[in-house]
Amino acid sequence: MKPGSKKLPVPGLSRRGYFPSLWSDIRKEWDLYLLLVPGILFILLFKYTPMYGITIAFKDFNIFTGFADSPWVGWKHFEKLFTSPDFALVFQNTVIISLLKIIILFPLPIIVALMLNEMKNMIFKRSVQTVIYLPHFLSWVIVSGLFIDLLSTNGGLVNKLLVSLNLEPIAFFLDNSVFRSVLVTSAGWKETGWSTIVYLAAFSMIDPTLYEAAKIDGAGKWKQLWHITLPGIAPIIILMFILRLGSILEAGTEQILVMYNPVVYKVSDVIGTYVYRQGLGNQDYSFTTAVGLFEAVISFTLVIVGNSLSKKYLQRGIW
Repeated sequence: MKPGSKKLPVPGLSRRGYFPSLWSDIRKEWDLYLLLVPGILFILLFKYTPMYGITIAFKDFNIFTGFADSPWVGWKHFEKLFTSPDFALVFQNTVIISLLKIIILFPLPIIVALMLNEMKNMIFKRSVQTVIYLPHFLSWVIVSGLFIDLLSTNGGLVNKLLVSLNLEPIAFFLDNSVFRSVLVTSAGWKETGWSTIVYLAAFSMIDPTLYEAAKIDGAGKWKQLWHITLPGIAPIIILMFILRLGSILEAGTEQILVMYNPVVYKVSDVIGTYVYRQGLGNQDYSFTTAVGLFEAVISFTLVIVGNSLSKKYLQRGIW
């Protein structure tokens, strides 16, 4: 800057400071800020207040003595967590099932959305959309019952078909080598249609003139798909993938809880079901809180790392 020249004001930068500026905005737009109050109270009450329960992970919690009077034990439960052979198997199952669902199921809604987007018959398109959306509204209890009936060795439709083809029936819910495929298949049947909505909505952000220009240049459907459609919905794909990374250690607890049994614990017992059995079954609240805290920290870290890598290599992120 030359001597004597004036410093140009930076747009949006207030000399009054953050809080005075915020208070001024609240007074000007008080009605809009008032609409935020229920949401803020909800988050404080149901998201932040329960976080006090994290302290259980560092105590020998007793329901009769309460939070305050339970003795502090430091990292005792985390040491038990990392040295437990049961948890090592549970963690392995969680990662494997989650990776299978990501690799197999994550692309499916994108593919279905692309196919639906190319349909010209609107009646048929809407009918297909309705049919594939409906399973999302069924509870996992109902879905589990449907798949048990279909895959049962005693009168199940699939095994009847195998027998009619002179093949051996398969115990889908009792075979360790098959049960994970049942989990992935049932999750895909239930949720693929609902996830498709996000990508169908993303197509509306693509400028239609890009397709017209591509047709004039002689680009066929595949080239339009590769050079216009996929780049156009790439931000949504990245967003959904990063959010999916955050739930990689969840692995579908509710689904597994209603579908698995002790015979297939070896390949299907995940962190969520392990916490359920230890916390409610054995009443080991401190240990299961430590497991839950470990899961939350790993999930948060994966979201941060995934977003950082996306911004570094793809120049896009969720913040």
